[in-house]
Amino acid sequence: MPEGHSVHRITRQFARNFVGKPVRVSSPQGRFVAGAERLDGHVMTDAKAVGKQMFLEFDNGLWLRIHLGMYGAWDFAGDILMDATIASANGRMGQTNQRGTELDAGHGAVLDSAGENSMHSIGAPRRTRVRMAEQEKELGAVDTFPPEPVGQVRVRLLTDTVSADLRGPTACEVLDPGQVDAVIAKLGPDPQLDDGQAAEDRFTTTVRRKPTPIGQLLMDQSVVAGIGNVYRAELLFRARIDPHAPGKTLSDDTVRALWRDWAHLLAIGVKTGQMMTMDDLGGDEYVLAMRNRADRHWVYKREGLPCRVCGTHISLEEMGARKLYWCPSCQRPSAAAIDLESGMR
Repeated sequence: MPEGHSVHRITRQFARNFVGKPVRVSSPQGRFVAGAERLDGHVMTDAKAVGKQMFLEFDNGLWLRIHLGMYGAWDFAGDILMDATIASANGRMGQTNQRGTELDAGHGAVLDSAGENSMHSIGAPRRTRVRMAEQEKELGAVDTFPPEPVGQVRVRLLTDTVSADLRGPTACEVLDPGQVDAVIAKLGPDPQLDDGQAAEDRFTTTVRRKPTPIGQLLMDQSVVAGIGNVYRAELLFRARIDPHAPGKTLSDDTVRALWRDWAHLLAIGVKTGQMMTMDDLGGDEYVLAMRNRADRHWVYKREGLPCRVCGTHISLEEMGARKLYWCPSCQRPSAAAIDLESGMR
């Protein structure tokens, strides 16, 4: 499932290529004809993401809400103009890693082993086709525009120069402003929208009053918006938090540090297009990690392999109907949490 960084990157593509332009809206698949008719021909006036959900506003006051879910994806095609703020990590942009050191300018664009994270064209538009979902991949040149819809396209958004085709979303609906506000009100804070004290306080207060395991709370979009399975596992490992620890057993400092690390990792994801969660990587190591997913994470999808820190085999279990990866040694319950739990009995 696309996590928060992916949705923010997709939304910025709409802001760059669609906002301010009249948009033809259709439903090649035929399942969104009525909704498409309400938006067709109107100018797109705004594009924003909140967590895993995106909202596209039109000049008739209506919004298109999209939740990609497990299988959704957008295909952009045409003369795509990339926004430098969301271009993939490459030396020409001086992309920084977690420690703030700059990559060697000689590395050029960093592509992973699947050819993804390839959206590195800055400046003039380039006629191409790009898929944006959990990962991003350039699909090749566009010979004719607009291209024929491929597969089950729920919605096509089309300007004079760029098309965007939506496939397989969990949610796709037209909402009025009040309905949009109601949806957003149910979501937790998103540090890409607000990383100030109020958002941090809201997250901290919510977590610290819940008896629910922190591993489940981080996946609850009403607690914090945008975290999925990868970031859940990596954030908890980086903080050395037992995923089974009830939220209310965690200290105020621990929860606040968790929020700040999420803001930090989310910003990296938005900039690079990859969920890069490893620390202390120099230029060459960073490029290697960007190229290979196996070198990019501490615990995610490393079940049975030795922990990168202590050597204990990484565990895999199910939590909240999703796979949970964690290190039983590095993330063992803290003495403080045990004492608190004992005092509550």
